[in-house]
Amino acid sequence: EITSALEEQLGIAQVSAGLVTDQQLLSLVPEQLARRYKVIPLAKEGNRLKVAMADPTNLVAVDDLRLVTGLEIIPLLAGEREVEGALQRYYGLPELEKAFQEFQVVENEALQLEEPSEVAADEAPVVRLVNSIIVQAIEEQASDIHIEPGPENVRVRYRVDGLLREAMILPRRSRASLAARLKILAQLNIAEKRLPQDGRIQIRYREREIDLRISVMPTVYGEKVVIRLLDRSRQLTSLKELGFNAENLTGLHKALQSSHGLVLVTGPTGSGKTTTLYAVLRELNKPDKNILTVEDPVEYMLEGITQCQVNPKTGFTFAAALRAMLRQDPDIIMVGEIRDAETAGTAVRAATTGHMVLYTRDN
Repeated sequence: EITSALEEQLGIAQVSAGLVTDQQLLSLVPEQLARRYKVIPLAKEGNRLKVAMADPTNLVAVDDLRLVTGLEIIPLLAGEREVEGALQRYYGLPELEKAFQEFQVVENEALQLEEPSEVAADEAPVVRLVNSIIVQAIEEQASDIHIEPGPENVRVRYRVDGLLREAMILPRRSRASLAARLKILAQLNIAEKRLPQDGRIQIRYREREIDLRISVMPTVYGEKVVIRLLDRSRQLTSLKELGFNAENLTGLHKALQSSHGLVLVTGPTGSGKTTTLYAVLRELNKPDKNILTVEDPVEYMLEGITQCQVNPKTGFTFAAALRAMLRQDPDIIMVGEIRDAETAGTAVRAATTGHMVLYTRDN
């Protein structure tokens, strides 16, 4: 919306920085200059070069680009996050391509991973490649990473703002090493390739604590890996900052003032359901309220709120946790997800017996 407003105000056309595919075109603008001014070249027409810029009014940047390229610069408007993602995606490719060329040796060793040896997956190429995939996803503020083996190659996609988009295509020979490396990091059984597995990795990136939830599933062409990224150091958003219009925000505040009832937040994956619930909890968190949550996983720690994480292996399911919470004298209960009829029934009974219940559901 901000970019569209700037487009109307400045009279400069808005474009998508993600359209770049020609590496020769990228070579016209040095990486250092592109990163400094947040610029992506889009098309060359004669002696004119069209570029996507986060700030097309930056005359110094336009002059520098004209001097370096020897071309007339036609600046076009693009979202800052989109330009940053394109910079990371395209100017970072040479390092990834070097890693691909070294995968031949790693693949041969990865085939011997039936034994619990970490040697093959700890080789530099696969380590660098996995790190690059994760770092790029963090920089693009992705909520999920999909690593999908196919008959000819391995496709990597990121979910950003609720939508999946292709990030890179890797050689088919990289699939075993990628899965093995991630399974080792998540302390999963690397010899088990016939059953789904779930694990967790904790990393630190630029002073940020990030949880990676790993899901591995066998497919026809190999193991597909999906990684959910949870940035625990990210500043939580308030309700006012979520973008509700005045009417909806007033209606939500009115509903939250009730001492009992159900508040249901729905939407597709990555649409912000959990972010909305955490914003609600922050607003309701007062010394005179006993607030309990049951989640899978606990994404952010909230001071003054009792948070629980389900553990189906021990029988601590959403339904079991909800039953236990009703004996903890709660004022407000947040259920991360309702997955079965028992949990739904218990939540409704709690809401009709003097408790406020918040929960989410996928569309």
